[in-house]
Amino acid sequence: MRTANRLASLAFVLLAASACASASLEVPVETPIKPKIDVSQFSRVYVAGFVAGGSEDVDGNLESVRLIRNQLKNKSHLKVIDADVLQLMEAAERTPAAGVTITDAAGPGTGFPKAVKDDSDLKAYDPLFANTGYWKRIGEEMQGALIVTGSVMFTPHSTQGYVQKEQEVYDTFGRRQVVPVRTYMERKGFILRPKFIFIDGRTGAVIYTETFREEVLYAADQASPALSTYFELMDRVVPAFLSTLSSQSIRGTRTLLR
Repeated sequence: MRTANRLASLAFVLLAASACASASLEVPVETPIKPKIDVSQFSRVYVAGFVAGGSEDVDGNLESVRLIRNQLKNKSHLKVIDADVLQLMEAAERTPAAGVTITDAAGPGTGFPKAVKDDSDLKAYDPLFANTGYWKRIGEEMQGALIVTGSVMFTPHSTQGYVQKEQEVYDTFGRRQVVPVRTYMERKGFILRPKFIFIDGRTGAVIYTETFREEVLYAADQASPALSTYFELMDRVVPAFLSTLSSQSIRGTRTLLR
């Protein structure tokens, strides 16, 4: 009798679970995300240019401006201004902030270096982005548009060490298995670190700043052109950049019970 009761209880549980499964429904949902800054007071945006450094195989200034302008044209309500790309490193030499001089190599706080190779070189350009007079003049030319500028570091990177890979093996009966194997490898790739600075073209003041970091590594014997790797890494950054200016949605699913 006890066995029969247990079997009956088990059957009831299985039936109930089956009924619940058949009574559920997965529906797609979108969760809106508010923009990080309020751009309702602007109707136009000017992606001005970037202080770029790192790899000489990619023009980080020109390529970044082209990519971001195209993305804003497709996914933002702001009118994108197709004006000339600013050469900010040259502009910094012509319009240095008070007390800033031009140097061949960046000393601590001494001036604008002619080549950007590391973080200290980038930091030397901070006075340029804080120069409200310069950016206000640019903004006046662009009818008070929102200005997007900043820096882009795209640097080669390599590393050595043990990595875990999956490897196929077959037992004596010919059955296939996939097992984890630790292998010492040399890998190379790139690190992308863009810094976006949003400036009010009416006042020249910085509104918001955001920095990103993305990295990719390949096997040492794998050919990976610098430009294609740059676009691969920028593809990871662009959605977060766009969420700064406009509402975005995260897509997912939810399970509903009927």
